[in-house]
Amino acid sequence: QVQLKESGGGLVQAGGSLRLSCAASGITFSINAIGWYRQAPGKQRELVALISSGGTINYADSVRGRFTISKDNTKNTAYLQMNSLKPEDTAVYYCRAFRSLMDYWGQGTQVTVST
Repeated sequence: QVQLKESGGGLVQAGGSLRLSCAASGITFSINAIGWYRQAPGKQRELVALISSGGTINYADSVRGRFTISKDNTKNTAYLQMNSLKPEDTAVYYCRAFRSLMDYWGQGTQVTVST
């Protein structure tokens, strides 16, 4: 089992920045990839960014150039640096870990961007 806990969400003005953290615990070895997802009210959950164990990174078009995903294997923690935030970035942000044939979700952290 892998447990994930997100932190770092909050209220920020448009143009501001936040850094989200996703701390993994439990059986953390052999995690193949970690992704950040978000879900806005009334919308489907969507992929924001994904980083593989080898360091390959993918971003949603809507955040490319503004968000940066990274990970610190020594701390079993993944990060999402979010810059130039827009009101449309408002959502609950979740991290998701892929290990073997299973995936695990955190409980989410709210990000609200005001105009």
